[in-house]
Amino acid sequence: MSPDTAFTELRLSTRAEHDRIEQILRLTEPMSLARYAQVMSGFEAFLRTWEPRVRAALPARLQPWFEERRRGGFARADVDWLQSVAGVAPTRLEAHAAARLPLDQLAQAMGSLYVIEGSALGGRVIAPRLAQTLDLVPGRGASYFHGFGDETGAMWRDFRTQAALELGGSGQATALACQSAKDTFGALIDLFESLGLVAQPGR
Repeated sequence: MSPDTAFTELRLSTRAEHDRIEQILRLTEPMSLARYAQVMSGFEAFLRTWEPRVRAALPARLQPWFEERRRGGFARADVDWLQSVAGVAPTRLEAHAAARLPLDQLAQAMGSLYVIEGSALGGRVIAPRLAQTLDLVPGRGASYFHGFGDETGAMWRDFRTQAALELGGSGQATALACQSAKDTFGALIDLFESLGLVAQPGR
């Protein structure tokens, strides 16, 4: 199995979950600041639990690589800004589903990373919308979706290269990664559904 085939499997096996979370969040549609604060509270809670678990699952040689791409600090900064400056109080959550994700093997960690790394690409579309509709920019409520800015594409390509090396074209490793990616999407879906975002209007 080639690296390209492995990524095709990851994309195809998670298509339904990817579509579902996009339907829940509707991040490219106009939304209120209060709804955006709920969205950010979800991402902050998930990453607060997920990032330490992924770091612990990775071998020591990959931990500096992972540290350079963590975005939980951006999410925390946005939540803090929304509360202290914008006066919107995000919901304090605990991401219990993230705590239960199976991340015992490197392939599982890579599959889970696939979801979060891929979400950074969406930020390139979402960040300009937040600036236009809510006047949010990096350092003022939109640090998470801005992420690494112009470096986002390069970081995604770097992730693909590293993940391909770690999966090694193995069908078994790819299957583990695919299931982990599905589980990670599922944890995010459960978290955001618990906020009642499905029933809220996207404005």
